[in-house]
Amino acid sequence: MNIIKFLSLFLSFILTIGIASSHSGLSSSYYDRVCPEALPTIKRVVEDAVAQERRIGASLLRLHFHDCFVNGCDASILLDQTSTIDGEKNAAPNANSARGFEVIDRIKFEVDRVCHRPVVSCADILAVAARESVVTLGGPSWKVKLGRRDSTTASQAAANMSIPSPFMDLPALIKNFKDQGLDEDDLVVLSGAHTLGFAQCRTFRSRIYNDTNIDPAFASHLQTICPQVGGNSTLAPLDPTPGSFDTKYFTDLVSKKGLLSSDQALFNGGETDELVSEYSRDLEEFFEDFAKSMIKMGDIKPLTGNRGQIRNNCRMVN
Repeated sequence: MNIIKFLSLFLSFILTIGIASSHSGLSSSYYDRVCPEALPTIKRVVEDAVAQERRIGASLLRLHFHDCFVNGCDASILLDQTSTIDGEKNAAPNANSARGFEVIDRIKFEVDRVCHRPVVSCADILAVAARESVVTLGGPSWKVKLGRRDSTTASQAAANMSIPSPFMDLPALIKNFKDQGLDEDDLVVLSGAHTLGFAQCRTFRSRIYNDTNIDPAFASHLQTICPQVGGNSTLAPLDPTPGSFDTKYFTDLVSKKGLLSSDQALFNGGETDELVSEYSRDLEEFFEDFAKSMIKMGDIKPLTGNRGQIRNNCRMVN
């Protein structure tokens, strides 16, 4: 009996050490044995979706951002509104603008098929789809840490409060990122995600009619597609090459051609000017730092162990 008791205590000790040393509980090799086909399947579906519409890559990357900034990277953004779920899809930063949900549904279906059961979380699908979108559009790759589980709740109020607004100034942006455990360097490099995609007129109208830190010709051009009244959903590219992951976003900021007020705030005489200038000149540095900060963002409050669940359908709780 004493030997059995000793072995039981020893095993318990070893497990405790293992859990303590795993830090966030995430690992880039998490699915290697459980379902080695999971990541190649996500890659294939994302590549197919981007081939059909390049803009969807920016949308998938944005979903991962908007997920992680609301109570951590837990796929809460994917939950549909119900009588008990206060859906984040209807929050101001997401309503009529967050997109790509059908692609996530397709990935989930294909991954569950090749894995023969629901073993890959929707939160991990968002994280990997974001990386594959960036890579497919010419950007850097990185080792996505995996093993997140999915939330059983969502919060529209938290989404409204936590997702950075296109109208924020630099101090507000710095605080917003700091609240997520991200620093000023993370703010600048992750804002570089705006090298992809488009924004709606309603998000940049006040900038092109009211801001003074804007190139006059750039403002005049945008005023032709975004009137002072109406046209709220008319799109403009966030940089001149919205389907390519490059440094044009930062080059634009140096030229006072940032589309959103929150973009130009990064280069407006403040402490982030120098890093913006560096990235505008150095693609390799931008790529390297972007990869590091994406890994860091993916570590925001993941659900692991017995917390959360692996959803059978990314849109609803099991």
